[in-house]
Amino acid sequence: MWVHLVRRVAMAGALLVLVDAVVADDRINFEQAVAKTLESNPALVSLGYQIEAQSGRIERAGTAPGVELGVLLENAAGTGGFSGVNSAEATISLAWSLERGKRERRVDAARAELSLLESDVELRRLEVATETARLFLTTLANQAEADLVDEAVNLSEKTVAVVRQRVEAGRTAKADLARAEVDLSRLKLDREDLEHKLLTSIRRLAAQWGETRPTFTSVRGKLTDLPEPDSFANLLARVEQSPNLRRFLSERRLREAELRRVEADAKPDWRLTAGVRQMQLSDDQALIAGITIPLGAKTRNQGNLATARAALARSDADRVAAGVQIETRLFALYEELKHSVHRAITLRDDILPRVESALAETQLAYEQGRYSYLELRAAQVDTLRARAEVAVALIDAHRNILEIESLTGAALSSPTR
Repeated sequence: MWVHLVRRVAMAGALLVLVDAVVADDRINFEQAVAKTLESNPALVSLGYQIEAQSGRIERAGTAPGVELGVLLENAAGTGGFSGVNSAEATISLAWSLERGKRERRVDAARAELSLLESDVELRRLEVATETARLFLTTLANQAEADLVDEAVNLSEKTVAVVRQRVEAGRTAKADLARAEVDLSRLKLDREDLEHKLLTSIRRLAAQWGETRPTFTSVRGKLTDLPEPDSFANLLARVEQSPNLRRFLSERRLREAELRRVEADAKPDWRLTAGVRQMQLSDDQALIAGITIPLGAKTRNQGNLATARAALARSDADRVAAGVQIETRLFALYEELKHSVHRAITLRDDILPRVESALAETQLAYEQGRYSYLELRAAQVDTLRARAEVAVALIDAHRNILEIESLTGAALSSPTR
């Protein structure tokens, strides 16, 4: 039955997959594959360190400028009455900058960047889980194809036995036996090709969680369960909450925070100074205080402001463009899903039973000498082709479902059969 592909693990999008809940020792189901991927995928591990690094940047952004200690000696080591240090004036002062809200804006921008990075992680987790789903479905499809070839081999072996009996009884030509044996040999070669193909797909699936030597030999799942597709309008409504578009919201917040930071940077820092001055001639002390206000800093920052405003406008434009692309692709996938589901059901419930019935009648007629081997072979080919077409249609339907769930970040409705 269908189960959630991702259960919002660390805010990852929810998907569905067709798998059984029971797991044998040498098999892996879909939930296990996704859990292993989200826990141990090398790319996701790297993103975790990026989150930690950004947390450090937030802390650094909130650090206030340090206080500066100044020591100034004047009127010393000169000439005449200013020789030596008898006329010297020594000033010890402390200076600090007034950032005028810049620190808060830096922190806001760093936090917004962290939020965007978390959205990137969420989207990346969805992408990695989706890729695992694709590889899982590919492996499941390879297994189904291998099962079909096994059925074909079994049918061909039975046919060879029947043809041999007819040849030994002198009721058919030896050429028919040669044809049947050649067909059987070719099917066995196909089966061997599929074994290599299956091993490769298993290795690629295991690589999703960093395994180079898979600890399983097959996957467990069903291709026969198909969900009832939801309406396109409902699927489209889900897109707004998907990680694909939520990321643009986080990016917009970052661009807004960066614009506010640049606007704050346009205000020059005020520099305050306070201290004590010692005058040697009179042996007096006096307090000193001062303020420094840079001029023209705002004008020099116009380029940065224009860049920040353009980045904000671009994020809005990118959001609109992405929305159009996603809606268009969603519509195409939705139409393909309806077609593939209809095709799978028609092939499975209408065409396949008829060709299988025709094959049974043809086999009986061949054993009675009423049909030739070529007619029997044609009936077998029709049946095997119909079974393969059913499997292909089911796989196409599940692939379309997977891609729709990847776009919407949500599962489709429950299966109806």
